[in-house]
Amino acid sequence: MSDMTGTKATFLEGFARARGHGFLRFDYSGHGASSGAFADGTIGRWRADALAAFDRLTDGPQVLVGSSMGGWIALLVALARPERVAGVVTVAAAPDFTEDLIWARLDPARRAALDRDGWFEEPSAYGPPYRIGRALIEDGRAHLLLRGPIAIAAPVRLIHGMADPDVPYETSVRTAKCLAGGDVRVILIKDGDHRLSREQDLALIGDAVAALAER
Repeated sequence: MSDMTGTKATFLEGFARARGHGFLRFDYSGHGASSGAFADGTIGRWRADALAAFDRLTDGPQVLVGSSMGGWIALLVALARPERVAGVVTVAAAPDFTEDLIWARLDPARRAALDRDGWFEEPSAYGPPYRIGRALIEDGRAHLLLRGPIAIAAPVRLIHGMADPDVPYETSVRTAKCLAGGDVRVILIKDGDHRLSREQDLALIGDAVAALAER
């Protein structure tokens, strides 16, 4: 539920401006300034949001940057528009989180709530609880990436904190193994958390983006 006013998004805008690069940030439906309810969102819907913004508001080759769920969406966009993607940088990427980090960990009480009500509330360390609906999990299964090869040939940099309490850093290692391209690097920050918004974290993200953009 991060939005485009977050630390990483605003840092990257300033970073791009300083280098004379174009930059696009946006809110998914149900997030930030966008209309809609988070509880109605699905991976497919948010992928469509990203593709709409990408197709209508950018030109030429792009470096995609996605954090957490956005890392999953960035990979899906790279698969859908391979001719437009010059590189991908993910930060604490969470591909397949609906299956591996939500469904697989559901206790009996929350599974019962999902069956009975079609949703349950998930506590968040970053704000109020948010509502997880059956549609999010079921739609997520149509977009799983880590069950086989990921046919992305563009260079990919996967940045992940080893102290991330929300998405295990092994998810980025697993993603790297699945990616078909040869230019794939996993960058681990031993004391990094999920947000990776400290000054040193932002500098590392900026370096990864700049290296791909300069190509």
